[in-house]
Amino acid sequence: MTGETQTKARGFTPEALAEINDRLRGKPPEEIVRWALDTFSPDIALASSFGAEDMVLIDLLSRLSPATRLFTLDTGRLHEETYELMEQTRGRYGIVVESYFPDRQAVEKLEREKGFYSFRQSIEDRRECCHIRKVEPLRRALAGARAWITGLRRDQAVTRTDTEAVEWDEGNGLVKVNPLVEWTNDQVWDYIRAKSVPYNLLHERNFPSIGCAPCTRAVQPGEDIRAGRWWWENPENKECGLHS
Repeated sequence: MTGETQTKARGFTPEALAEINDRLRGKPPEEIVRWALDTFSPDIALASSFGAEDMVLIDLLSRLSPATRLFTLDTGRLHEETYELMEQTRGRYGIVVESYFPDRQAVEKLEREKGFYSFRQSIEDRRECCHIRKVEPLRRALAGARAWITGLRRDQAVTRTDTEAVEWDEGNGLVKVNPLVEWTNDQVWDYIRAKSVPYNLLHERNFPSIGCAPCTRAVQPGEDIRAGRWWWENPENKECGLHS
């Protein structure tokens, strides 16, 4: 079944998605989240890397629907501060964090054949590592779901300027909901401070965007918020495949 056929079968044709986005344009994230929950619950999940945006969404869902699934992709190469925040989040909100790991044999094969930093050799090698550690586990995490929620925002990167609040995820065959798509970075942090939401301590060390430890560095004054991710690549290539 092709992606186009799937969208028509599920009622999310391009025309239907355009109409939904027209209705949700300018609406606060709470309203977009409520629409998603009303439309897809219980077959919906929040994907969290425990960045600032994801912490906002965790807090929102704790108020609107605390039983909503929350999962994370544990690549095996995350910062210690990220794990600490995961544990803090479990205690603060009393929720289960479902962690999904990459396939053991695929990681062992990659490291034995190409070493431990193959992702720095070329875009193709980096995407191979991301596919093993992120894309394949995501597909397992989303098995059986009808929709997933992400923390994507338009002003995060040049690769995300066309992001809509509700999209069809062709790669995973389901709907992707981006409640914070219209928010600025300042709005994210205003919410975190107003609600005393926990956040990754790396943010205080000039890490506005946090991924795997070997692929993330602090940004310099004047750099964009994604400059510290895969800093050896051009901005138009800085996606891991989760949001292609």
